[in-house]
Amino acid sequence: MNQPTLDNAAIAAVFEELAELLEFRGENPFRIRAYQNGARAIRDLDEPIAQIASDESRNLAALSGIGKTLAEKIGVLLETGSLPQLIELRKAVPEVVISMSRIPGLGAKKASKLHDELGIESLDDLAAACREGRIASLKGFGKKTEASILDGLAIAKAAASRLYWSKADELVQDLQTHMSQCDTISQMQWAGSYRRGRDTVGDLDLLAVAGDRAAAMDHFEAFPSRASTIVRGDTKISIRVAKSFQVDMRLVEQDQFGAALQYFTGSQAHNIHVRRIAKEQGLKVNEYGVFRIEDDTRVAGATEEEVYAAIGLPVIAPELREDRQEFEWARQGTLPDLIETEDMLGDLHMHTNATDGQNTIREMADAAIALGLQYIAITDHSKRVSMAGGLDGEKLLAQWEIIDEVRKEYEGRLTILKGIECDILEAGGMDLPDEVLSQGDWILASVHYGQKQPRDQITDRILGAVENPHVDCIAHPTGRLLNRRDAYDVDMDAVMQAAKEHGKYLELNANPARLDLNDVHLAAAKRLGIPIVINTDAHSIYGLEVMRFGIKQARRGGLTAEDVANTRKVDAFLP
Repeated sequence: MNQPTLDNAAIAAVFEELAELLEFRGENPFRIRAYQNGARAIRDLDEPIAQIASDESRNLAALSGIGKTLAEKIGVLLETGSLPQLIELRKAVPEVVISMSRIPGLGAKKASKLHDELGIESLDDLAAACREGRIASLKGFGKKTEASILDGLAIAKAAASRLYWSKADELVQDLQTHMSQCDTISQMQWAGSYRRGRDTVGDLDLLAVAGDRAAAMDHFEAFPSRASTIVRGDTKISIRVAKSFQVDMRLVEQDQFGAALQYFTGSQAHNIHVRRIAKEQGLKVNEYGVFRIEDDTRVAGATEEEVYAAIGLPVIAPELREDRQEFEWARQGTLPDLIETEDMLGDLHMHTNATDGQNTIREMADAAIALGLQYIAITDHSKRVSMAGGLDGEKLLAQWEIIDEVRKEYEGRLTILKGIECDILEAGGMDLPDEVLSQGDWILASVHYGQKQPRDQITDRILGAVENPHVDCIAHPTGRLLNRRDAYDVDMDAVMQAAKEHGKYLELNANPARLDLNDVHLAAAKRLGIPIVINTDAHSIYGLEVMRFGIKQARRGGLTAEDVANTRKVDAFLP
């Protein structure tokens, strides 16, 4: 089989990996940013970059975000399918070193030292070295570091094996575009944890109906980003893409499609409950259909609607299929009308170039209008976050004066709220005085430091913020970073009870690396009647576009538009 021409996504992925490896090596940040910007520009193109490059009347280097250097590298990629610079960087920075560097507190230099001096070639090697005490004996490490590495290994392994839902979605969109060009496929749908919207995804499952199954598999195997084929049979093919990520395609009959989709979407617990309900009615449900137990007569299977109707239930949204409350809701006819991205009217957490953001207030406002929002809050960091250039009281009040002026320009188009993401200090209390906070429209409180404090101490700090009369909302309440950092040890039951008592909001941070609160906490907040605010925590105009990831998470928590405060007009929830 000939090497297929790399598509936009594959070329963008090369530049993203280049940027990651260069950043790991501490190279020039402007060079790194150029590759990152180039990758974003390529992904955003609405035509194949190969088509542009082959058109002599067009100048690839003149495209926004590309330039002469990237244009030359794109030419090499299109011609050869690879890039010598990336190959050399991969040799210089082994994959295991990057994996080890994701362990909290380890970092790039120590990871490289472990690889070079102890010959660590895998995370399993690292675990063995810790257990044998070889890490503690290495200069610059010690027993405390060794214990910390063992604690953080699970995070590093998860990072190596699971993708953010957002990254999995990029891969799905690329595969969807590729597979939609296969004429023999009449129907296809994604299943598994991706369809259910889990915050990280371990693999992808595609179901399809095809007239010519061999041709469908050939087309699947020709996906430009395929690294290898794991297995190919009569009805299933598995490939590896993006270094090691597995994608399966199963080919089923038309009258089995709905049953297969329900079965392979899962979750396992949900499916066990489905089968139990079916058995009580003299039926059995599997990936081939719904059948009567007594005579194996087929009852349903072509659509999911048929499958659920056969056991007396309405279709349950994939995001709810975790065997929590969905069956009770379905039996009672109270399945929630889950929130949609289009329901959102405001975004109440974003940063500008006054601290660590990339854009101005006006640029963020214009981008918000383009997305159809009616209001935003500018919430730069407070002074405790010194690495981000956080604002002290004087600088914050000066920024709010600017917002007062800018508001006039946007009157009738967008409401701009004066806000701040104010740190909750390690010793308790707020990073800015009450006389400053009282002058704002929207005050977020968040923890950035002291995240390893004991449970009681962190909980008391957050409870103190909830009780502060000027604080409106607790931002990213558990502090987790998916695949990188576990949530800090906080009593979320106590935080939620306090939020309910004091009439405060809790944030669902839509950044795909956070998605904090998680789905279980969101369900608890819904039960307690605590309004959620879904925010992007954007640090650029592009960051405003991550709202849909927060919506996906909210749906897993069973949230409707009524459960989310910033689906309402701005005057409906501001004090």
